[in-house]
Parts: sequence; C-alpha cells; structure tokens
Amino acid sequence: MIVRRIGVFSAGKLLAALYAALGLVAGLFVSLASLVGTASGMGGQHGAAPMGALFGVGAIVLLPLVYGVIGFLGGVIFAFLYNVAASVVGGIELDVE
Repeated sequence: MIVRRIGVFSAGKLLAALYAALGLVAGLFVSLASLVGTASGMGGQHGAAPMGALFGVGAIVLLPLVYGVIGFLGGVIFAFLYNVAASVVGGIELDVE
C-alpha cells in the first residue's frame, strides 16, 4: 500500500483537534499556575489579583483556540507539501496486514 495523497482539509481538521486538546491541557496548567500565584499573594500590586485570575481562566479558553488554529494551518501546509513531494517521488510505502 502506498500513500499517494493526503486530504489537505482532513489533515488540517485532525491536527486542529489534536492541538486543541493539547492547548486545553496547556491552558489548565497555565490557569492552575495563575490561580496559585493569585492565591499566594504573589500578584504584586494591589488589584493585580483579579487580573491574574482572569488570565488563568482566559487561558483555558484562549489556548485551545490558538493551538487549534495553529494545528489546522500546520496540517494544511504539511498535507499540501506532502502531496507535492509524493507526486514527484511516489509517496510513502506501507506494509499492512
């Protein structure tokens, strides 16, 4: 079996989903670090604590979106480049049972 072509948008969608899941995990860690810093009083100035908490909660929403967009664009670019290269050299040969 030889992989001669990869669906550009299907690769983009798959990588968008994987990267969004990775972004959610990263967002949870950033949120946790932000909330621990806020709770420990390391916010610095008076009034900085609400911004730290807002940043932490925002990371849970923003990072999966950003990672998802980056994953989609990376998947589309990779699949396109693979298709161009596979048309020249013949693709990847796979042995499956």
